[in-house]
Formats: sequence, structure tokens, C-alpha cells
Amino acid sequence: MRLTTKGRYAVTAMLDLAMNARSGPICLADISRRQEISLSYLEQLFARLRRAGLVDSVRGPGGGYLLAQAPETISVARVIDAVDESVDATRCGGLSDCQQGDTCLTHHLWIELSAHIHGFLDGVTLGQLADRQEIQQIASRQRRRLDGGDSILASAP
Repeated sequence: MRLTTKGRYAVTAMLDLAMNARSGPICLADISRRQEISLSYLEQLFARLRRAGLVDSVRGPGGGYLLAQAPETISVARVIDAVDESVDATRCGGLSDCQQGDTCLTHHLWIELSAHIHGFLDGVTLGQLADRQEIQQIASRQRRRLDGGDSILASAP
């Protein structure tokens, strides 16, 4: 079982948005620099996130993206689902044709695991993640680096 880059990047970008949008809309170029995600890839992801009603876009100077809902109401699972990603532990993609068209012995086990993973991610919100001390420290470091205020000596413990 593995979550692909699309799902991981969508969650990372949405958490970045939640952590940095207090001062207004955030442009994708800033998220791209902070999170080291391709701008064109972010544009594709945010088109899907916008269609799913998770972000709003603001046009013009000072424009960018904002969360469409409070971070406390957006679960990690909703973000992953919005970009058409799944957390599927089966070999067959849940189609029950894992063994030459038939269901394998462990198919139902992997289906249950997938459901548990999705349930876990559905119980974690962007707001909960944003409140975590270690995530706040990482976001602060990323903002300093983007602003040019983070040198090698400044980042040493």
C-alpha cells in the first residue's frame, strides 16, 4: 500500500495554505518554493481542489488561493479524495480480480485495511495538523527560508 505523490503533495500544499493564509491569499509560486513542488503540478492539483470546493481562488494583484472552509473542517481524506487519489492496500485496486480474475485469499483483509486507513485520515483535519508544535516549527523555518532570512548558521540547533 502506498499513497502516491499526487495525494502527498495535495495534503502538503493544503497544509501549507492553512499555515500561511492568515495574511490573505497565497500564490502557488510561494507554496511551490516552500514545499519544493513543481508549480505546474500544483496548478493541476489546485484545479481539482477548487472543483471539490476545498479552495477558493482570488484573481489580480495580491491574489492566490484561500481555504474555502475552516481548516478544522477539512480532513486529510477529503483532500486525498479531491485529487482522485485512493489509499488502497489491495493489488487489484479493489476490483476483486487479484488472482487471474478471481478474488485472492487476503483480498478482504486488504479492503478492511484500506477502510481503516481512510477512516484514520478522515479523522485528521488540517486544523489539527496546523496546531501541532513540530509542524509550526517546520512552517516557520520554511517561511524564513523563502524570505531569505535563513542561513546555515541560523538553522543550526
